[in-house]
Amino acid sequence: MSEPIRWGILGAAKFAREQMAPAIHLADNAELAALATSDPGKVAPFQALQPRLRVHDSYDALLADPGIDAVYVPLPNHLHVEWTRKALEAGKHVLTEKPIALKADEIDALIALRDRTGLLVAEAYMIVHHPQWQRARAILQSGAIGTLTHVEGVFCYNNADDPGNVRNDPAKGGGGIPDIGVYTYGSTRWATGQEPREITHADLAFENGVDVLARVSARFETFTAHFVNSMRLHAFQEMLFMGDQGWLRLTAPFNPLVYGEARLEVRNGAAEWTERFPSDNHYRLQVENFGRSVRDGTAYPWTLEDARGTQAMIDSVFEKGERG
Repeated sequence: MSEPIRWGILGAAKFAREQMAPAIHLADNAELAALATSDPGKVAPFQALQPRLRVHDSYDALLADPGIDAVYVPLPNHLHVEWTRKALEAGKHVLTEKPIALKADEIDALIALRDRTGLLVAEAYMIVHHPQWQRARAILQSGAIGTLTHVEGVFCYNNADDPGNVRNDPAKGGGGIPDIGVYTYGSTRWATGQEPREITHADLAFENGVDVLARVSARFETFTAHFVNSMRLHAFQEMLFMGDQGWLRLTAPFNPLVYGEARLEVRNGAAEWTERFPSDNHYRLQVENFGRSVRDGTAYPWTLEDARGTQAMIDSVFEKGERG
């Protein structure tokens, strides 16, 4: 059995504390080994998972730790490229929260650095590791719903009462599209294997310099798509793929175990069935797949090129929104 990947986390972010540190701790092939934070008051929840946790008072100190194989980067969006690059240059494999960059061309330098170092670097796009999305992709590409004609994707929540949230801060790469548009856009690309040919409509509403409501239409090779993403609407998420012989719907496509049970519903002609995934943790699966890729060379399901494709779509949405 391969030695576990020894993980370090850059920063004691809430998401790292609540989701990724527990996922690393639970993963079969991972060890939560170190945390970098200058705030001693944030250490205890991480040490509750791993009493032997090494705590560094700076990010650079963690990157210099020879007992770390891989680094998880949950920092605000505007810091992702910088610290991903620094971690790679320090000889660490890197898993960085989405979006890994704020412009598609910023990812090109990371691809070049990945290829030069031979290290694994990936965007933490956890949904592709979930069996509901792997099943959805297989069903769509099998032709079970016929020719895919239209996709409807919605992912919304309301954080209007939290103005200090980094998602509401333009200086830190905030906004609804960078935070959740990556899911409606990227899941459509990944599940269908198609790229957008044109953003046909982008109705964007802004507050304090960040997008808070986006209604976007796009044309892909064989289908049209419409997406709604908002930080000012009541929590809702759904993905619906419509074909000429049936449809496929995911009822908790992005936050299963939090928003609701992962459930895949399919209609194929007169037949209709539901597949449920009540307990799968896509964060843990993401960590385990990362470890297998590092140790065994197993293909990782979400590459930097995949991330670049979604970011290019996001860039096009903003460009279309600016043009009107």
